[in-house]
Amino acid sequence: MAQSHSTPSETASDSANRVAELIRNHTVDLSWQKDTYRHLHQHPELSMAEANTAEYIAEMLRQLGTFTVHEGVGGHGVVGVMENGPGPVVLFRADIDALPVEEATGLDFASTATGTARDGSQTSVMHACGHDMHMTAGLGLATVMAKLSDEWSGTFIALFQPSEELASGAQAMVDDGLATLIPTPDVCFGQHVVPGPAGRVMSMPGPALAGCDTISITLHGRSAHGSMPHNSVDSTYLAAAIVLRLQGIVGREIPPSEFGVISVGTLQSGNSNNTIPGQARIVLNIRYYSNEVRAKLIGGIERVVRGECMASGTDIEPVIDYSDHGEVTDNSSEAFERIRPVFDAVFGDESVDAQAWTASEDFSNIPRALGSPYVYWTVGATPRDQWDAAVSADRVVEDIPSNHMPNFLPDFEPTVHSTTTAAASAVLAYLAKN
Repeated sequence: MAQSHSTPSETASDSANRVAELIRNHTVDLSWQKDTYRHLHQHPELSMAEANTAEYIAEMLRQLGTFTVHEGVGGHGVVGVMENGPGPVVLFRADIDALPVEEATGLDFASTATGTARDGSQTSVMHACGHDMHMTAGLGLATVMAKLSDEWSGTFIALFQPSEELASGAQAMVDDGLATLIPTPDVCFGQHVVPGPAGRVMSMPGPALAGCDTISITLHGRSAHGSMPHNSVDSTYLAAAIVLRLQGIVGREIPPSEFGVISVGTLQSGNSNNTIPGQARIVLNIRYYSNEVRAKLIGGIERVVRGECMASGTDIEPVIDYSDHGEVTDNSSEAFERIRPVFDAVFGDESVDAQAWTASEDFSNIPRALGSPYVYWTVGATPRDQWDAAVSADRVVEDIPSNHMPNFLPDFEPTVHSTTTAAASAVLAYLAKN
């Protein structure tokens, strides 16, 4: 870990206040962010298809004149490297892909884009997760760093990652030689907009986002006519028994003090009313905050599946495939302690402790591969009056649009300000001059 630019006698509070003053007093023009956000929102692209988005980002970085820009990293990844004298190396990541969701916000710049889903079907496309805001803030951060080059020393890396929604883009960039394109970061940062009071910055050390896996199970029974069930090994009955039994793993094998989830996302069998199907398919998603819980979940799932197959008398072993793995996002305590005082100095009461989020991310694959500590925080995006009314009525779940919903829409001004400012605060906590 690179050493701080602060002097030995300087306290963390002094350093944080110095960075906060720089953040508050800068005069970098960011008025263009509104048009950029509208453009990105109106032109979303699905994972692995972000070609136009990546080109747009790369051109904006090139226009700043201070970045060495690498394109096509891990598919449509874009990396801008700004070397600005001796000092630490700091990486900030923003994700760029959208979702197969039909927009229902009613905006005059709502997306009407379409794309090809993973199953080959045509689908509407929307930035329903807020990645358009992440890109806008990431480009704002790059602009701040370019315009304030006299105020900091070191190397800043702006990384724009594709295919986050498939939990594959971060590793794809690593596998495509990311480490050969950039100096090794001393620290990496990422952020995400979430339901919550717009502009509130929420951070924490330790496990901040859950790990995840997709588990696809193919069951082989024996087909028979509906009038002769005794001749079958009923794959539908078998699948139903497995689905019911799976919840006992969390309820009876994971301690109440630990977090574990098993969700059945797909259950398929049969295609007629008078045929007992010979095959069924179950697709699961699991979530956890520790690899120990992950091992218990996987062990329990495999035991239940094989046990129910044995109980049903199947002749063919089930096929269990694993995919879309995302590591637990486990924030560095040391890096958190470096940036949190800056957040507090910049945002005051709007810098608060985060609660661990049960969503998952592949961001940490990048710092893990590079051997770098990291911090990932969240920023509220809900209009304040809407949030306060929902809290007062105890109707947050019912009334507040969440990520991946067709009406999810960040409150632009406070959200873009806080996402851009939080990003700059964290980066300058490491790079600002004395």
